[in-house]
Amino acid sequence: MIVDLRSDTVTRPGPEMRRAMAEAEVGDDVFGEDPSINRLQEMSAELIGKEAALFMPSGTMSNQVAIKTHTRHGDSVIVGEGSHSYLLESGAISAVSGVAPIVVGKGGTYTKAEMIPALIGSSIHNPQTTLVMVENTHNQGGGVVFPLQDLEEICAEAHTRGLKAHLDGARVFNAAAALGINVREITKHFDSVSFCLSKGLGAPVGSVLGGSKNFIAGALRFRKMFGGGMRQAGILAAAGIWALEHNLERLAEDHKQARRLAEALEELPGIEIDMRRVQTNIIIFTVKRQDLDALQLTVRLKESGVLVLPISKDRIRAVTHLDVDSQGIDHAIKVFGQILG
Repeated sequence: MIVDLRSDTVTRPGPEMRRAMAEAEVGDDVFGEDPSINRLQEMSAELIGKEAALFMPSGTMSNQVAIKTHTRHGDSVIVGEGSHSYLLESGAISAVSGVAPIVVGKGGTYTKAEMIPALIGSSIHNPQTTLVMVENTHNQGGGVVFPLQDLEEICAEAHTRGLKAHLDGARVFNAAAALGINVREITKHFDSVSFCLSKGLGAPVGSVLGGSKNFIAGALRFRKMFGGGMRQAGILAAAGIWALEHNLERLAEDHKQARRLAEALEELPGIEIDMRRVQTNIIIFTVKRQDLDALQLTVRLKESGVLVLPISKDRIRAVTHLDVDSQGIDHAIKVFGQILG
């Protein structure tokens, strides 16, 4: 048995999703004539409560197009510590959009009080802050859900100052599931929202960017500029449609499995894990042993069919998803116990 916990991006489309892809009605999307893409965009905009949406090849492109649309070269952008758009998108925030990231907070989240001192005004000596970004849930923070009250206060302060707010909501449906609320209660505070279809929702590729009609018109131009214009991509959009129709409610099951695995890991000698941060489907734990480090443990686990992702010499990430069932978690717990118990 192989239990792949490296990421929720490793999910594979099942027979029903593949059938939907094979039967998808398609057209030329650059001409706006792919009916499956048009349907996905309309469905997505409705789900997140925005006027319009745009299908993107990746979450990185969604975030970078949003940044480019909201800012000008030389501006500054507020981001949380360890944010994906800052650390894990190949430096595009500066290389492509030409903006300076200003990092605030700790562990991925931050408050209005932490944001305000970092805002830069109109002095000719400094870049002008024009955009505030939030990542929810937070990838490097271990799937932590950004507190809803902080979201409200951050976005309200940004808008009062004439700034835009973008939500990197790659896993925003996980956040909504963890809070037990409609995703619109999160997305309503933001001028733009991106979310991934290719993570916990199980589609093979794709992301969606939503916002006002004017914002999406500008984003469409930058998607073209960045090389993201697609033709008969309705085959991919069909997978996204199927995922949104069938895989939203089951995200809570991934959270349950992650909690079960984390509780088992917490009991093992030499493993340190902050259970307060195990809120969704991502677990990050520290290996504190003399006989092996995180890299060595990763190799030992792989030999027994359990794949995890080392993110430093002493830290490992494990992510639950729709391709890992209860039996898979049982196997992972058994293997961890055999190696570390």
